[in-house]
Amino acid sequence: MAKTLLILGAGGHGKAVAESALLSGAWQRVLFVDDRWPALQESFGLPVVSDVAGLDRFADKVQGAIAAVGNNQVREQWCVAIEEAGIELVSVVHPRAYVSASVALGAGTAVMALAMVGVDAQVGRAAIINANATLDHDAVLGDFAHLGVGVQIAGGVRVGARAWLQAGCSAGYSVVVAENENIAAGTALRA
Repeated sequence: MAKTLLILGAGGHGKAVAESALLSGAWQRVLFVDDRWPALQESFGLPVVSDVAGLDRFADKVQGAIAAVGNNQVREQWCVAIEEAGIELVSVVHPRAYVSASVALGAGTAVMALAMVGVDAQVGRAAIINANATLDHDAVLGDFAHLGVGVQIAGGVRVGARAWLQAGCSAGYSVVVAENENIAAGTALRA
């Protein structure tokens, strides 16, 4: 049976998640939900079918949903909306990402192209590990946290819930990033 994924957010990150889902082979069909609907009817050649308020109409039409927006607070709100609509919150992993078999991804997480999640790392709920980012061995990424493109996280680093490390950041061994921190692009964090 063909599986349909509902993606909340039809912007840039949503399109990348859609491509990842389809390339993975786990999903055969993707539908978008976006608050720009009905003016926005299509994104990435895929249909935009509703706004977030109409989410509950899809509970019996899809096999899972993911919130695909970079804003951590909005992503958290959308995850609540997905579950309140009775839809399973699912993760998407690009087929050219590497996730160690010892890692349990929190529901709703997106792991993008060429990302790497190392042995015994812990990934919370609805996190983003963006393209070419590394979360190395024994590191912890909190719920709704976001590693931007090319972020490099060394082993044992702890990134708090809803923290955002923007593109090109790095965190050396033993660094702790507090909850809700917003770290500027290119910042090198040291313990």
